[in-house]
Amino acid sequence: MFARINIWSTISAGEQASLLDRPALLNDRSIQMQATQIISTVREKGDAALFDFARQFENCNLDSLKASEQEFAEAESALEPAASNAINAAISNVRRFHESQIPTEIDISIVPGVRCERRRQALDSVGLYVPAGTAPLPSAAIMLSVPAAIAKCPVRILCTPAGADGRVDAATLVAAKRGGVTDVFKIGGAQAIAAMAYGTPTVPKVVRVFGPGNAWVTAAKSIVAGDPNGASIDMPAGPSEVLIVADDSANPVFVAADLLSQAEHGEDSQVMLITTSRRIADETIVEVDRQLPCLTRKDIARVALSGSRVILADDIETALLISSRYAPEHLILQIANPRDVLDQVRNAGSVFLGRWTPESVGDYCSGTNHVLPTYGHARSYSGLGVEQFMRWLTIQELTEEGLVSLAPTVVELAGLEGLDAHARAVQLRIASLDEQRSAR
Repeated sequence: MFARINIWSTISAGEQASLLDRPALLNDRSIQMQATQIISTVREKGDAALFDFARQFENCNLDSLKASEQEFAEAESALEPAASNAINAAISNVRRFHESQIPTEIDISIVPGVRCERRRQALDSVGLYVPAGTAPLPSAAIMLSVPAAIAKCPVRILCTPAGADGRVDAATLVAAKRGGVTDVFKIGGAQAIAAMAYGTPTVPKVVRVFGPGNAWVTAAKSIVAGDPNGASIDMPAGPSEVLIVADDSANPVFVAADLLSQAEHGEDSQVMLITTSRRIADETIVEVDRQLPCLTRKDIARVALSGSRVILADDIETALLISSRYAPEHLILQIANPRDVLDQVRNAGSVFLGRWTPESVGDYCSGTNHVLPTYGHARSYSGLGVEQFMRWLTIQELTEEGLVSLAPTVVELAGLEGLDAHARAVQLRIASLDEQRSAR
């Protein structure tokens, strides 16, 4: 639980820095070593390793790694109409927002005779990872599959662990299929990342791996991204987190509910409240205590709350500066006229404005993507979008006139760098043009 209210202006710089520390991740070196071993085993033994790891980590004896058409059909039948409709509504909203993100290609004349282009191409193959540790996450299947389909990546596969019965969560299967995934494999953990990054006889190799996961998944993603024979990744990830900035106009009931909605993700999640109002701080703490016992995952949330913070700031400007230092995955502004301060918001994965915008709408169906940078990576990474499923080609084409106009610049710059072959590649062409003119 929140131990006490911390008054920002009365504590030292060192104490301020400590308040913004994340909960320590598990032993990085140990996890890196374990992930490395898992990856090596998958590369060496292929599918056999995946079956072995399913028995070891998921207590699951799989008949096959790939979800069958029958399993998809049974998953559809297992869903109640309300659940089916909710998945459709979320996909529709996410698709609408992400379709608007398709970037514009460029084709311009720089100077007469010099044409430059920038063309987009879908990545050839992408691997999507959906965790299912303490709870199934069909919403993650939606957030990953929809932009991949919009980008028109030819190969779109998804890995997610099966339960002890050898089946993938029905809602996750349905969401993946409707979102545009071509194949689903019943593989979890670091072994799933390895299978997608390097390929096995059953699992196709992909060029980029996407999706959140636990510490072993995160370690595996960093390992395969550093290997030229592996696969690139979407972004680094850590435990989920939310930071709320609240003023005296905030509703402490809503603030507490938003804090708890993030705390229930996992014991290593972190929730932060920065407020300019002592009343809001006090009443929110009371509300957290009141609402917590009602949650089915209250034990998980209670552990997460033990590593979280309440900070009292002098004003909103200071609160936003603190938020920028922390760089939260989710930033909620429960303040009067939140749009007025958007220009002051820096370093956040996704921002939620006003008392009627809970973070959970972004998790599920507002349309924005919930795959976001965590653990401070919002300082340099953006949330998932269509562009991460694409690459770009730049193209240039010169006429004789264009080459003549650029030749002096190329020759001069090549001379500055001592690269005479660069200069000669232009000079020889200019000489050829001169000869042609003389022969006419």
